[in-house]
Amino acid sequence: MIPKTHGINKCMKNELKVETNFGKRLAQIRKTKGMTQQQLADMIGVSRRVIAYYEGETSFPPAHLIIPLSEALNVTTDELLGIKEPKGTLDPKLAALWRRLKVMETFSEKDKKTVLHHVEAIAEKNKAQSKTSTAKR
Repeated sequence: MIPKTHGINKCMKNELKVETNFGKRLAQIRKTKGMTQQQLADMIGVSRRVIAYYEGETSFPPAHLIIPLSEALNVTTDELLGIKEPKGTLDPKLAALWRRLKVMETFSEKDKKTVLHHVEAIAEKNKAQSKTSTAKR
């Protein structure tokens, strides 16, 4: 006879802290990886609507897409299912910026240099303004 407080049940309760809302977790991981729904859909061979559905309409993972999603998002299935915390993700605020900057990969070298020149000019302007406002205090 096995006692009701068998060690396996106790261990499983403590270690498996599975997030119940798969859709929210999927959206968060996708965004922190700097990906759009369309980009993720293209990578796993489904429509954007499928990704939108799983992010917003369901709390349950699609069994047939778990492995393709984890590979596309470069996370383990445990991380995708909420058993473990995802590693190496961007701050969500930076993810949108990163996604925009990744577009530069398609630019010509001349256009890349132009964009970087503008970014550097704005950075210098902000640095100068910061010094001026600090000096006035």
